[in-house]
Amino acid sequence: MIIDPRLNRIVAAQPHPLLFATISGAHLYGFPSPDSDFDLRGAHVLPVDRVVGLEVRDETLEDSRVIEGLEMDIVSHDAKKFFSLLLKKNGYVLEQLFSPLIVLTTPEHEELKAICQTRRARSATNAPEGVITKHHSHHYFGFAETQWKLFLKESPRRVKPLLYVYRVLLTGIHLMRTGVVEANLVTLNQEARLPYIAELIDRKTKGENTTLADADVAFHETEYQRLRGALQAAHDASSLPELPSDETRASLNDLLVRVRLSNLNSPAPVGTRG
Repeated sequence: MIIDPRLNRIVAAQPHPLLFATISGAHLYGFPSPDSDFDLRGAHVLPVDRVVGLEVRDETLEDSRVIEGLEMDIVSHDAKKFFSLLLKKNGYVLEQLFSPLIVLTTPEHEELKAICQTRRARSATNAPEGVITKHHSHHYFGFAETQWKLFLKESPRRVKPLLYVYRVLLTGIHLMRTGVVEANLVTLNQEARLPYIAELIDRKTKGENTTLADADVAFHETEYQRLRGALQAAHDASSLPELPSDETRASLNDLLVRVRLSNLNSPAPVGTRG
């Protein structure tokens, strides 16, 4: 994906310095439609005087509107909140952190990714295990169930939630087996080889609200349950840790302190455009 220059300008206009800004949502998942919005996700750094008082404001910034002709959905967390979410079984922030669709990056972004990666992904047997645990599977179980229920209750049924079901389950299975975050359904299906995915993606890319009037609900429910079983089996067999290590937590804490202090004299975003 070529990053639209307007996205660079939108990122530069954000109110606080950013560690990174990436694209998530349908563009990351491999099935954007012409009317898909841009899900911009990132981590910002609040100045020290905003975080030492009794009340902390702007820990999460959200903005959904059309900017320069682009329909934007922007969500950014302060670094402390983002790091805290990384230490929980939160697949959303993992996918945002490791998204290859980078609008803005910094050396601290690269350091953060290095801290969070598994040993296997880093090819470093003596390194800390990172933040990815076997219990991240619960995030993907829950997200898939929510999307499956949405698919069933809509009339007419849309392709989008069904694709999300398959994307989420395959991402979870891949994560449990490899310790690597992969959110692109096209890439995931190169291994899974589900024959119906290409047609569903083709339908979705024609429009955000494309419906599936001829959906074989019984077939997709069988596949849904089968892939849930595969995710459970991958969880049970996973060698990923139960929790992030104390060393990983300490590394995140050290990075957070350095980022916060370096922001004292940095009133504007600094980084390298993707």
